[in-house]
Amino acid sequence: MAQVLEFSDVVVRRDSRNIVDHLTWAVEDDQRWVVLGPNGAGKTTVLQLADTLIHPTSGVVTILEEQLGRTDVFELRPRIGFASSAMAKRVPADETVLNVVLTAAFSVLGRWNEDYEDVDERRALRVLAQWRLDHLADRTFGTLSDGEQKRVQIARAVMTDPELLLLDEPTASLDLGAREELLQLLGGYAQAPSTPAMVMVTHHVEEIPIGFTHVLLLRDGGVVAAGPLGETLTADALSETFGLPISLTMDGGRFAARAV
Repeated sequence: MAQVLEFSDVVVRRDSRNIVDHLTWAVEDDQRWVVLGPNGAGKTTVLQLADTLIHPTSGVVTILEEQLGRTDVFELRPRIGFASSAMAKRVPADETVLNVVLTAAFSVLGRWNEDYEDVDERRALRVLAQWRLDHLADRTFGTLSDGEQKRVQIARAVMTDPELLLLDEPTASLDLGAREELLQLLGGYAQAPSTPAMVMVTHHVEEIPIGFTHVLLLRDGGVVAAGPLGETLTADALSETFGLPISLTMDGGRFAARAV
């Protein structure tokens, strides 16, 4: 399989502190990674590197066979899908759901003077249906619930058929019903053979969808453990990652953790 993302001895340094500390890690095109760790572990910074939003202080980041710092990021970014709560704050509240997804074709937020073809709109409508949003196509983004907005962000991220999909805490702040609906959709998407490589950041093992294959555990910017989910996600590894004794259980392909 081909590598879509590679970090080689990567450091991100801010205010005399290594937010990412000599990280070496790789993602292949058939893998679905979840990144876990406490606040301040460097999870979101890793996604920002992978989405070309920031550059490393040292080390090498290679994305879709292009080295960060030696490539045109504006040509690279359309090949990457990215969804985060920070992006949602930039979406015009009065924009329709259809347009929020459709404008991904031009990498803009908010419909302006772009000229879209019928094939673009048909694609957007198919994606909305895939994420159970087609009945909301004419609603404005600002009127949606948190769960609906999260799904719209993901629909926008997959609109352009990305080669790498990055999700920053997609279930954060959702109620139980909205969280489970989104995890069900993410699990189905992750298991589809045509799905691109995925990297999802979360704080909770309960939010790991079925179909994810690998886990990266971070603490203080460094790797505690990384590898296949079933072998790497253990009570001992979680305890070291979060700094307290944790028990881990699994039922029906879903994980649960609690302090001992």
